Amino acid sequence: MAHLNRRALLGGAAATAAFGALPAHVARAQAANTVRIGVLNDQSGLYRDVNGPGSVACVRQAIQDSGVTARGVNVEVVVGDHQNRPDVGSTITRQWIDRDNVDVILDVPTSSVALAVNTIVRERNKIFLNSSAATSDLTGAQCSPNTIHWTYDTYMLAKSTGGAMVRAGGDTWFFITADYAFGHALERDTSGFVRAAGGRVLGQVRTPFPGTTDFSSFLVQAQSSRAKVIGLANAGGDTINSIKQAAEFGVTRRGTKLAALLMFISDVHSLGLETAQGLVCTESFYWDLNDRTRAFTQRVLPSMPGGLRPGMGQAGCYSAIMHYLKTVAEMGVPAARASGVETVNRMKAQPTNDDAMGEGTIRPDGRRIQPVYLFEVKTPAESRGAWDYYKLLQTTPAAEAFRPLGEGNCALVRS
Repeated sequence: MAHLNRRALLGGAAATAAFGALPAHVARAQAANTVRIGVLNDQSGLYRDVNGPGSVACVRQAIQDSGVTARGVNVEVVVGDHQNRPDVGSTITRQWIDRDNVDVILDVPTSSVALAVNTIVRERNKIFLNSSAATSDLTGAQCSPNTIHWTYDTYMLAKSTGGAMVRAGGDTWFFITADYAFGHALERDTSGFVRAAGGRVLGQVRTPFPGTTDFSSFLVQAQSSRAKVIGLANAGGDTINSIKQAAEFGVTRRGTKLAALLMFISDVHSLGLETAQGLVCTESFYWDLNDRTRAFTQRVLPSMPGGLRPGMGQAGCYSAIMHYLKTVAEMGVPAARASGVETVNRMKAQPTNDDAMGEGTIRPDGRRIQPVYLFEVKTPAESRGAWDYYKLLQTTPAAEAFRPLGEGNCALVRS
């Protein structure tokens, strides 16, 4: 199957295919001390730049930086393209777990795919480290003892970006929403903050996902509502196309503000500063944030596709695997592989700390928390050079950035 696109990286000197050439007892020992990570994301579609091969590069960098190979742990990576389809993602996940003995499913942008993977991983008692699916339901009604939600979610994005827009006077909203779980959750969570602040939602339009490239009719509907803010509850290529076409129609010149509720640095790069300048966005990672993020970026940059700087979803993959491998090394491979729940519990019990995402903790509902950052895209005149795109507007402390633990309706918290 073409979408499986299997690749392997082992910590030892031998690759999987070479096991048969080794003495039987050596091959068995290596296999017994091997953990297998499946990076499942969009390798070819509208989320390729925000995840895709860049996430794989960050996982490989984490394996190298973790030092577990020197401690005798072999690590194998397989890669799958879920094509933003839950059926494809489910098929790959089942094959990886049932046939290929994969221990961890990682990344999984597209919330509808992630929710399906979440269920399968729980049934098989494996581990799901979600870096790039945004739906806050993964730590709410759909929370699982086998899942950690690592990087960002719709509640965090809504509170930071949506809240900032309301405080700036954007008290009437119209949403252009990707018609699947992520878009619905982001619209829902942002609407809650708008209404809580005394604002109003004047309407919304749902755009087919995936495959929509022409947003002109949706932008016309949004303008007709006379809302002060058009909320883009979409991501990746959909966000890029929405912003480009809004610029062509002169939407912002008429006083309407665009709220890019989930925007990545690769989106800004594709848009260019002339078009993207002045947009605000929320990120949990920026390559130029501090000395540690710059050091991580320099290490991984040679492996990033097309010279892209890592975005927060990709950096989250690095951070999650660093913490997972630290836990595996402490538990021992056999114990870590025996029970996904027990390994996740060990991961929750200790703080996280790495160059990409800094310090953080993992709550009982599986939500990893850390400070998050509200950025404004620089003007061309403000930028000092390549990829110098953001200026920091505010930092939300970890304790305030995410949905309160008791409000998510997660069974892990109630019990």
